[in-house]
Amino acid sequence: MTSASRPPLRVGMIGHAFMGVAHSHAWRTAPRFFDLPLRPELTVLGGRNADSVSAAAERLGWADTETDWRRLVERDDVDLVDICTPGDTHAEIAIAALRAGKHVLCEKPLANSVAEAEAMTAAAAEAAASGVLAMVGFTYRRVPAIALAARLVAEGRIGQVRHVRAQYLQDWIADPAAPMSWRLEKERAGSGALGDIGAHIVDLTQFITGESVTGVSAVLETFVRKRPLPASTGALGGVGGEGMGEVTVDDAAVFLGRLSGGALATFEATRFALGRKNAIRIEVNGSAGSLAFDFEDMNVLHLFDGSEPAETAGFRRIVVTEPEHPYVGAWWPAGHGLGYEHGFTHQVVDLVTALAAGEQPTPSFADGLAVQRVLDAVERSAADRSTWTDITREN
Repeated sequence: MTSASRPPLRVGMIGHAFMGVAHSHAWRTAPRFFDLPLRPELTVLGGRNADSVSAAAERLGWADTETDWRRLVERDDVDLVDICTPGDTHAEIAIAALRAGKHVLCEKPLANSVAEAEAMTAAAAEAAASGVLAMVGFTYRRVPAIALAARLVAEGRIGQVRHVRAQYLQDWIADPAAPMSWRLEKERAGSGALGDIGAHIVDLTQFITGESVTGVSAVLETFVRKRPLPASTGALGGVGGEGMGEVTVDDAAVFLGRLSGGALATFEATRFALGRKNAIRIEVNGSAGSLAFDFEDMNVLHLFDGSEPAETAGFRRIVVTEPEHPYVGAWWPAGHGLGYEHGFTHQVVDLVTALAAGEQPTPSFADGLAVQRVLDAVERSAADRSTWTDITREN
């Protein structure tokens, strides 16, 4: 069966800024490199401003536009709703889409609160009974080196997990003159570095180890409490204008955690690490070996095999570009590295494959809720002088 003859998956996407651009690229690219069981169609793009969304649709390859997300959700020619909006809108849009019989892909973090995430997860469970499925977009799971790390841990290559060190380091607002954006407003973003980037390392820790974070002790800090109001905005920044706005989220989060298997974990998420652009660093130490990864060298995974003789033992540098590695066989010859955008393409591949098979795609909304509960525990611990805070797991 040729790609053109396969059943369509008609996508409506809401939001067309940074994540919207990345998702658009993925929807366009996935069927051109991977043999998908459904044919994604970029049917309609949603945005609040008619001129902006029309320009974005023309640039990104969408066939039509809507300025009201409710109309987009209700359209008969939409099978899946892709949510690329700020966190304060996720719950309302996702629940409405699921109740309208649309599959949903929602950007992370799943919501701005545990209550919202619980409502979304309940709606997803109800919809799944009718074959309508939902997934949350923790895209870094789809980096081949990270997927390989999870596979090696599951195969027992490093033994029992004892330590995890997880960092997400950026510097994009280290300059106090960097202007306000919605990501710095608690009402819209839910939290700052904690939810924006800390959510990723919580998910990756749970994904790679196969274990859950069961409790935390945390500190949050806001270094710059007022910033210039924006005169113009871009994907992740802009130019300051007149007046000042109040930053109501954390700039940095540091917390200690324990995993369900007994391991200790440390987490650090900051947007004030000068010189670090997108450093997602994870090291997992086990009873039989260790793994280490840094997204700023994203095609490489480091593996230490504790069974090797001390004379020659050391971390092995694995260039994760072989056809046998996760996702890589559909791309370039061995040694030709992948980039940031490929994770989003792999996300589409996994989602479309699961939908065609009628299987729950991962990470599910329940997985997103599990991360949300960790974020909530971090905030509660930090507000209570870093008190150890257990994480509940009830659904």
